[in-house]
Amino acid sequence: MKNYLEINRALWDNRANHHFDSDFYDVPAFLAGKSSLKDIELALLGDFTGKKVLHLQCHFGQDTLSLAKMGAEVTGVDLSEVAIQKARELAQQTGLEARFIASDVLTLDQHLTEEFDLVFTSYGVIGWLPDLKPWGKIIAQFLKPGGHFIMAEFHPVIWMFDDQLKKLEYSYFNEELIITTEAFSYAGAKEGLEAYGWNHSLADVFTVLLREGLSILDFQEYNYSPYDIFEESVAVSNGFQVKGQKNIFPYVYSIKAAKQ
Repeated sequence: MKNYLEINRALWDNRANHHFDSDFYDVPAFLAGKSSLKDIELALLGDFTGKKVLHLQCHFGQDTLSLAKMGAEVTGVDLSEVAIQKARELAQQTGLEARFIASDVLTLDQHLTEEFDLVFTSYGVIGWLPDLKPWGKIIAQFLKPGGHFIMAEFHPVIWMFDDQLKKLEYSYFNEELIITTEAFSYAGAKEGLEAYGWNHSLADVFTVLLREGLSILDFQEYNYSPYDIFEESVAVSNGFQVKGQKNIFPYVYSIKAAKQ
């Protein structure tokens, strides 16, 4: 296998440059005060004023800075150096306090040693990781005893399908490297670059968290996506569904876990 980190870093460097100026991320609205956090994660986050938060795979930091705006002491981490630079620029423009670290999430312990009250990650993140075991170890390592892990992610059932969510193409289980080349990203960035990904079942996620001593406090599945990222999608009351696929399968799931 080619070096997946370099392949995916090149992809996300390209995306960061384009996404920052995209309508999808709408930075002007963010700078005007709009939060980028969605109802799904907000319901689990609760009041974390004054708490230390570690945001894994933060892209260019909108969610990280939204957490800072709500009173958290935040650290954002992302593989892409370009994304981290954009995140620092965005922090400067907003005047919000945040620390950003460029690092592969699986080797974050080479760059950071402290513990956090909350570890957070969301939407389109774990599919870039070949193995969740080291991911679970990183979460447990950086959580304080009694601290919480909050995750909102696209459901592995979604990643079994083609872009129209009509034809099964991939296994539900992590049995294969998935190599794709898209002309454009979900936010409209022109690409034509390879992307290396993996599907992770719910059992994979739960198992690594439980084996690292975390207890599951809450688990939910949602029949919509809070983001308009699928072809032929239509707006529903809470977000988006693919046309003709109403209430058939889950689009997103969320987890709240606690370190013993």
